[in-house]
Amino acid sequence: MTTLDSGFPRGRQWLREHPLAFDAALALGALVCMITASFADPHGSPNGPTFGDRSPDMGSVGLMVLGAAALVLRRRDPLAVLAFTGAVTLVELIVDDRPAPVVMSAVIAVFTVAARTDRPTTWRVGLITMAVLTGASMLFGPTPWYAQENLGVFAWTGMAAAAGDAVRSRRAFVDAIRERAERAERTREEEARRRVAEERLRIARDLHDVVAHHIALVNVQAGVAAHVMDKRPDQAKEALGHVRAASRSALDELRATVGLLRQSGDPEAPTEPAPGLTVLDQLLSTFRNAGLPVELAWAGADTGALGERQEGAPTAPRLPAAVDLAAYRIIQEALTNVRKHAGPGAKAEVSVVRVGRTVEITVLDDGVPQQTPSADTGGHGLLGMRERVTALGGTLTAAPRYGGGFRVQAILPATARTGEDT
Repeated sequence: MTTLDSGFPRGRQWLREHPLAFDAALALGALVCMITASFADPHGSPNGPTFGDRSPDMGSVGLMVLGAAALVLRRRDPLAVLAFTGAVTLVELIVDDRPAPVVMSAVIAVFTVAARTDRPTTWRVGLITMAVLTGASMLFGPTPWYAQENLGVFAWTGMAAAAGDAVRSRRAFVDAIRERAERAERTREEEARRRVAEERLRIARDLHDVVAHHIALVNVQAGVAAHVMDKRPDQAKEALGHVRAASRSALDELRATVGLLRQSGDPEAPTEPAPGLTVLDQLLSTFRNAGLPVELAWAGADTGALGERQEGAPTAPRLPAAVDLAAYRIIQEALTNVRKHAGPGAKAEVSVVRVGRTVEITVLDDGVPQQTPSADTGGHGLLGMRERVTALGGTLTAAPRYGGGFRVQAILPATARTGEDT
């Protein structure tokens, strides 16, 4: 099933890149259908149509070959192909007493014109083609004018025009949606660039206003102090006082300007490194101190690529910073849920397993049977874990265990998405 699913898009892409090959295959299929149908006689017996009781003559075969061959060029000049196939069909209807189904090539040409031109052209050309071919079939055909064969010519040309118009309308609708999406994306990018440029200009202007004036004063007063330092120390001291005042004022205004760039609720810059698996033992100690027995198991760590470890602590595999932080947060949130929902006396097990280019984080507990928390309970723990894992390209499963307890398992890539290996 996977091979078929991947093969169809490749096939469609190949056909888009080689339209002439598709049209040649279509022409060959139309020729086979026309020749096969020419052996059928709709009035071969009183009981109904027969097959094989008649055969087309060489002239009819030649006209069918000409009509089918013209379809190879249907994309290049649809109107010319329609005119040619219509003329070939008229010749067959007028000359042959038992005409072969050359009209099939004209029907395909009508569809192409409707699919590749505008609606007014489709209406005009479609009505003219229907009238001319149906009239010729009624006037020169071997059957009465009201025979079903004549009505079939009218119906097939009309349906071909309608189907081609529907295909053209759908293609235009899809193209319009794609264009709007691309235009919206370009607009968002341009707006983002414009906002960035405006913000850079504003920051540059603010910094210039704050710094330039005071630095110029400092430069002048420092020059004065250097010039009179030996002869007039009192004036040099006064100049240095001005330098100090100007520099203090510049620092105050710079501090105020930088403060404007921060949001009012922004946290202070972190002074400690982000937590990870290297400090996992400290995290588990906090849960043990809170009364939750937790066991930790490591497996598959490469001893040649290990992170830092404390004395007696388990060894943690070195992971990309984002993956390391996500693994730590997943274990933290899962154990928090165990502490809150598993009930008294529950125990938890944490395992970190390195398997090839992935790391598996599993948290199990043996608490009372629990159902998966619903989305309307107000909790965001599982949702947050899933978002973290999905952002890194991993998978997360969280479900009750058979017989009680809960199981959370996350499979994370042990290699950064940028291609940085562990």
